Amino acid sequence: MTVKRSIDAYFSADVETDGPIPGRFSMLSFGLVYAGEFDGHQFHRPHEFNDIFYTEIQPISEEFENEALAVNKLDREKIKHSGETPEIAMRDAAHWIEKISAGRNPVLVAYPLAFDWTWLYWYFSAFNSKGSPFGYSQCYDLKTAFATKAELPISLSGRSRLPTAIKSTRPHTHHAIDDAVEQAEIFANIFEWKRKHERN
Repeated sequence: MTVKRSIDAYFSADVETDGPIPGRFSMLSFGLVYAGEFDGHQFHRPHEFNDIFYTEIQPISEEFENEALAVNKLDREKIKHSGETPEIAMRDAAHWIEKISAGRNPVLVAYPLAFDWTWLYWYFSAFNSKGSPFGYSQCYDLKTAFATKAELPISLSGRSRLPTAIKSTRPHTHHAIDDAVEQAEIFANIFEWKRKHERN
């Protein structure tokens, strides 16, 4: 009997927030970029990272940290009026992910995963009637992937350690679209990168 092969569709994600944790603080924007697919045998990266979803979201609380806003340079007061409601933002994002996935299994990608996953999973669970399109565990941590392939401890696997062959040519701007696209390129490079012992 032939077993149907499962295919993963990867989405690079970047979130910009006004604090460290969801609920008490708010996610002000996020970007998602389609980053490729893998069927267990072959990885296919897109020719261009131009399938993009971006939204800005109205704050859900009055608390914020000036340090976070200084990094992402988002105008929180403006977003209060011009941003989408969390319900609309998460619904539209889920619909876009479903459309781009086209029957494949959507997987969230981030570097490191813990921060972006926490925010997106919380917001999808809180504001989208169908919950998270990534389920509760369909995710890929680029920091762990790099540590494994480079044979480094996690503590020495930050972005600054990436070799030139893996780095993106794009700048890290702290705008969710720019950073999600940069990260998508890093993801594809790491996925295709040969292990250290195979290169020697």
